[in-house]
Amino acid sequence: MPFIQTEMIRLNQTFSTSAEAIDAAGAVLHAAGCVSPAYIEAMHERQALSNVYIGNHVAIPHGTEEAKSAVQKTGISIIQVPDGVDFGGQTTKLVIGIAAVNDEHLDLLSQIAVICSDEDNVERLVRAETKEEILSLFMEEVA
Repeated sequence: MPFIQTEMIRLNQTFSTSAEAIDAAGAVLHAAGCVSPAYIEAMHERQALSNVYIGNHVAIPHGTEEAKSAVQKTGISIIQVPDGVDFGGQTTKLVIGIAAVNDEHLDLLSQIAVICSDEDNVERLVRAETKEEILSLFMEEVA
């Protein structure tokens, strides 16, 4: 998955609210040159419309359709939250922020869904001690 680099992964993060976690996921995408700050606001709008929690302790914050113009390039941020953060009543330990140009988000979502539908994979991602471990798990599952 070429849209993930080690500098877009954060280990052992702690958040009090889902809003803080979304801010962190968006900030990583912004720092990597994937999105403008407006996209981070759209990520919050999306969470307000419908919970971005997908199951297995995973949330995938992403912007609204209207925020497409705020995406400069496709990218994924991965935030590890071992102690969990509440997303709409669900404990989330892995926050995967996505931003995609055109329809690339469909591929990203399907690849992430395949990886995160396996509880063992999610557990490995949450327990990973290095960014490289997380990166290699995504690479091996997509290969």
